[in-house]
Amino acid sequence: MEPPIYYSRAEFIETDTGNKVSRRATIAGPQNIILGGKTIISSGAIIRGDLRRSGPGHAVVISLGRYCVVGEGCVMRPPYKTYRGAFNYYPMKVGDFVHIGAGSVVEAATIGNHVVIGRNCIIGKFTIIKDCAKIADNTVIPPNTVIPALSLFAGSPGHFIEDLPESTQDIVEVQTKQYYSRFQPLDRDR
Repeated sequence: MEPPIYYSRAEFIETDTGNKVSRRATIAGPQNIILGGKTIISSGAIIRGDLRRSGPGHAVVISLGRYCVVGEGCVMRPPYKTYRGAFNYYPMKVGDFVHIGAGSVVEAATIGNHVVIGRNCIIGKFTIIKDCAKIADNTVIPPNTVIPALSLFAGSPGHFIEDLPESTQDIVEVQTKQYYSRFQPLDRDR
């Protein structure tokens, strides 16, 4: 079992559903962001829920599933395009058990369940990442790429490296749950 990851209680806000959000993260347009529960938003992360289609009312811009980890300094913003002369943002949906490494920039349309995105990656606009895929550190995924399930992509531009074992789903689920349970407040804060 790996050692705990300690954080200052003063820095993180814990929600009723167990989300832990750093006060040093930037959550823009929080009314347009859905967190599924037990999700960790690290220090310096930027989640742009304010970038949305124009029009009245709330719109879900970014939804994250359960047991997601958004690493330090990550930027998550919805993909956008100009269609028939109109500029529009499109929603981003992220599944359960997704770990996004520090410093990555994500503009994907859809990220499946049990997905690991390494550190310092760039995930281009409208990318679709299927379940149980892995993106290696420092990978650049061009816009509109579809990453198949159970595949490892790496490089710049990112390309297919190898198929991942069927056990990937279980491994990633265990890793993300362990990360969450290891993420503990410092004793002196109690």
